[in-house]
Amino acid sequence: MKFLVDQMLGTLAKWLRFFGIDTYYATQSIHDDELLHIAKEENRVLVTRDKELILRAKKRDIQVIPVFTRDLDEQLKKVLDQTTVDSTQILSRCSLCNTKLEFIDKKEIKDKVPEKVYQTNETFWICPECKKVYWRGSHYDKILQKIKDLSSSS
Repeated sequence: MKFLVDQMLGTLAKWLRFFGIDTYYATQSIHDDELLHIAKEENRVLVTRDKELILRAKKRDIQVIPVFTRDLDEQLKKVLDQTTVDSTQILSRCSLCNTKLEFIDKKEIKDKVPEKVYQTNETFWICPECKKVYWRGSHYDKILQKIKDLSSSS
């Protein structure tokens, strides 16, 4: 299942990407008509708290998950209840642009990460689109723990 998350739910979009879920995040520059078009054309489930947009999507036969809570854990549970998380895909997408990450040889990123990170890590990934480099730092462990906690409470 693929999602289109509107601009009011940016943190949710980032976390869905951490789960490895294909998540299009709509910025403020995209108008509602274009959002609905993208959702329909790309067969994406619209995730929004915009009541008018929810009604318009339903009229166009676009699946919608209304999310009105501001609590991130509740938002994630609501969306994750509608899909299956593939554990092999967790942390496989760029949190910034949604592109699938690729392994990169350590030698190729020497000047792209802090020296300490380079010295203490052996495995790196890069986003082929935006060129952001990822590694298993303390953030990685915290994200995995939150995913584990959310998965076990569902």
